[in-house]
Amino acid sequence: MATNLSLDPKLLDLAVKVGGERTKKAAVTRALEEYVARRKQKHLAQLMGKLEWDETYDYKSERSRR
Repeated sequence: MATNLSLDPKLLDLAVKVGGERTKKAAVTRALEEYVARRKQKHLAQLMGKLEWDETYDYKSERSRR
């Protein structure tokens, strides 16, 4: 999808350099992927202590189940 954005050219050049990407498009795509991943992680971290666990669940037996 083509999108026009007004980005800080110095910041974009720095992102390309630091990120090791070959193109500006690749740098922006990588930045968006990392942004989404961090937001998902933050959401998961907020669930800590809020989930109910089944104390009888044996994860080791589930590993060897065939």
